[in-house]
Amino acid sequence: MKASDLFVKQLEEEGVEYIFGLPGEENLDLLESLRTSHIKLIVTRHEQAAAFMAATYGRLTGRAGVCFSTLGPGALNLVTGVAHAQMIGAPLVAITGQKAVRDNWQASFQLVDVVSLMRPITKHASSITDPGMVPTVVRNAFKLAQAERPGAVHIELPEDVAGSETDALAQKPGHGRRPSPGWKTIEGAADLINSSLHPLLILSAGANRKLISKEIREFVEQTGIHVVHTQMGKGVLSDASPYSLFATGIHKRDYVNCGIDRADLIITVGYSTVEYPPFVWNSGLDKKIIHIDFAEASTDKYYNPVIEVVGDVSESLRLLGPKVHKRDDALFKDLRTFLQEKLATPCAPSYPPKPQEVVCHVREVLDDDDIVTLDNGIYKLWFSRLYKTFRPNTFILDNALATMGAGLPAAIAAKVVHPEQRVLAVVGDGGFLMNGQELETAVRLNTQIVILILNDNAFGFIKWKQENMGFRSFGLDYTNPDFARFAEAHGAAGITVKKGDDLTEVLQKAFALKKVAVIDCPIDYSVNYEVFSKEIEDLVCEM
Repeated sequence: MKASDLFVKQLEEEGVEYIFGLPGEENLDLLESLRTSHIKLIVTRHEQAAAFMAATYGRLTGRAGVCFSTLGPGALNLVTGVAHAQMIGAPLVAITGQKAVRDNWQASFQLVDVVSLMRPITKHASSITDPGMVPTVVRNAFKLAQAERPGAVHIELPEDVAGSETDALAQKPGHGRRPSPGWKTIEGAADLINSSLHPLLILSAGANRKLISKEIREFVEQTGIHVVHTQMGKGVLSDASPYSLFATGIHKRDYVNCGIDRADLIITVGYSTVEYPPFVWNSGLDKKIIHIDFAEASTDKYYNPVIEVVGDVSESLRLLGPKVHKRDDALFKDLRTFLQEKLATPCAPSYPPKPQEVVCHVREVLDDDDIVTLDNGIYKLWFSRLYKTFRPNTFILDNALATMGAGLPAAIAAKVVHPEQRVLAVVGDGGFLMNGQELETAVRLNTQIVILILNDNAFGFIKWKQENMGFRSFGLDYTNPDFARFAEAHGAAGITVKKGDDLTEVLQKAFALKKVAVIDCPIDYSVNYEVFSKEIEDLVCEM
C-alpha cells in the first residue's frame, strides 16, 4: 500500500470526518489519497484559517481536528492557528509536507525545519522518515492530542515517504477510561468546603463540555455554591441559574470581583492560568484553592492549590456533591442581584450603537442553542461581561493566545459541526480583514453564517489601551473597503447598518436570507475609556 493511502486509512480509523487545509506540491500524494476517502476535504484560502477551523472542530467535539499544509511557507502560515489550539486546549493534529528525505534535488528551496519550529507550540512534533512508521505515528498523535490537557500535535510527511510503498497496516484505536479521583482527596476537598464561609466556583474552558455541564448543574443545586465563569467557560452553568454570577470580562478588577474578593475558598474546574491570570483574583495570596480537573495543576505564585482533585471531572463532582453541606449564601444571592443591575444591557436605539447595545441586540436575536463566535477586540470584553449564555460551547472565543483573525474561521467550523444551529460571527474590522478571504470558503460550503462587522476604522482595543496609558492617538487609524460590496463580490449578501435601522431587525433579516451574510455596522467606542478605565478603576462594591 502507498504510504499516503495508509496515512489516510489511519485517519479514517481515528474517526476523522473533516480535514481543513490548502494543498501544495509536496502533499499531492496525500491529496490523491483523500480523493477516494470518505473524509470530507475543506479547502481554505489560507492555512491559518484551516488551523483555526480544525481547532474549533476539536473544541466543539472533543475529537482532534485535522489541518494540513505544504512545506515552508504553507507550514509557517499554520503556526498561529496551531499555537491557538495548543493554548486554548483544543485537540488538533497538524500535517505538513516536506521535501524528499532521500533525494532532495531542490536543495534549500523553500526548506524550513518545520519540526523544530512546531515543537515549542505543540505537545509533540515529529517527521515520518520511513513509510512503516505511518500507523504508529498517526495513532500516537491522536492519542496525545486528545489526552488531558488536550492540545496540538504536529506530523511532517515528506513527499518521497508519502509516495513510497509499505506493508504496514492501519491500527485500530483502543478504548481507555479516565482515572477516578482518589477518595482521600474527595474527603479532603469536602472537609475544606464545609469549613469555609463563602466558597465560590470558577468554571473555565476545561469544564465547557456537555457532560460536565450536567454534573456541574447538579453539584451546584445540591450544594448551593455560586459560580463565576471565565470567558472560555461561559455556558458551563446557564446564566439563568440563580447560582450564576456571570463571567469575567477584563484582566483587571471588575464588578464580578466583588464576589471573588469575599470568597475564602476558590474551587476551580477545568482552569488554566492562561485564561484568567490568578493574580487578578488572588493578588493578596489569601485564597485557599481546590483544583478540580482531568490533569494536575500548573502552579505559579498566585495559583498554588491546597488540594488537587485529579481525575474524571464528572465523577469528581458526582462523588464530592453528597459530602458537601447545602448552604444558603445570602452574600452571593445579593451579589447576583447587584450584578444584574450593574451589567444590564439596554437595546437603546442610537447611531452608531454603543457596544453594550450591540450585545443586547445579538442576545435578542439568538436562541439559547445558537452559537456566537468572537474575534479578538475590545467588543470581546463587552460580550464576555454582558452576553448571557445558557448552553455549553455556544460562546466561542480565544482568551489564551487571543489572536485576531480567528472569529470568521471559527464560525465556519461551528456551522460545519452544528448545521442545525444558527451561527453568528462578531468581528472587528481589523480582525475580519486578516482572514476575510474565507468568505469564499463560507459561500462555497453554503454555511449560511452571518458575520457582524463592528466597524470603527481603527484598532479599537489598542486605541483604548493607548488612551488609558496617557498617550496621544497615533498609528491606529485606517480606512476600510465597502464591506457590503466586498461580501457581494464573494457571493454573499452585504448589508450596511444606517441611521434609523434597528439592529435586531437587521440581524433577523440576515438570518432569514438563508445564505452567508455580512453586516457592516458602525460602532461607537467612546464608552470604552469611560467604563474600562474610569468606572472600573473607581469600582465600589455597593452591597
